[in-house]
Amino acid sequence: MTARIIDGKEIAKKLRYELAQKIDKEPVHPRLAVIWAGDNEASQIYVRNKQKAAQEVGIDCELFHFDKEVAESDIIALIHRLNHDQLVHGIIVQLPLPEHLNSKNILETIQADKDVDAFKMVMTGALWQNRASWTSATPEGVLYLLKTVISDLSGMHAVVIGRSDIVGKPMSGLLLNEDCTVTITHSKTKNLPEIVKTADIVVAACGQPKMVKKEWIKAGAVVIDVGITKVDGVLYGDVDFEEVKNVAGAITPVPGGVGPMTVAMLLKNTYTAYLKQKNSL
Repeated sequence: MTARIIDGKEIAKKLRYELAQKIDKEPVHPRLAVIWAGDNEASQIYVRNKQKAAQEVGIDCELFHFDKEVAESDIIALIHRLNHDQLVHGIIVQLPLPEHLNSKNILETIQADKDVDAFKMVMTGALWQNRASWTSATPEGVLYLLKTVISDLSGMHAVVIGRSDIVGKPMSGLLLNEDCTVTITHSKTKNLPEIVKTADIVVAACGQPKMVKKEWIKAGAVVIDVGITKVDGVLYGDVDFEEVKNVAGAITPVPGGVGPMTVAMLLKNTYTAYLKQKNSL
């Protein structure tokens, strides 16, 4: 058996097209503010991709770039200004920030209805109460990909490998809200391969290249690989793709799987935030 390859690049392209059609009918364009500090090369690529994708769908994207020595108070002052700017509908802070900055303090400063990354504590609480208007872009993108394979996730056993605030935890909340039975695993989990093998759905988000082997996967399981690590100039996911594709029912590649969906969902969140703010005026 060879797994169905879940083409996140094509699915995200279709999503962006549909979003562009909706935005084209709006009287003004949604506006996204991107705050970036430092000179991290990967962050620079991510920011450029977000700007390009935003422009493609009709979202105005403004970049605020600080050098790596920036004071935390300067970033917070900018966020306060953007919070009060009615022409700005979404605010994101590109992570990671330079080490001297407190990311949590900065993220908590963003107004909830403009927090399109959904990193604030109040947004996390809304997710776990199943009351969120939107959720973190990467987990939301994973869920969308899963639903292209399985229309009803109810009752399925999902194993999430990783417990980060950005992916693992919100992913688990989303899957619970879909009535999955969810097992959260991490670096301290005992008998990890045996646990993963019980899963109908595996979401790997642990940052360990090619860790998940074919022996870990139940035949026919859907495997979503969130990880991306560069080794000797080559990008690898957390899943050993060449092995696992011969066991899984469906699998995402790296690159070309979850990554494009993250950007598409960020733009979708920005549009949702725009509509919410427009309707509240």
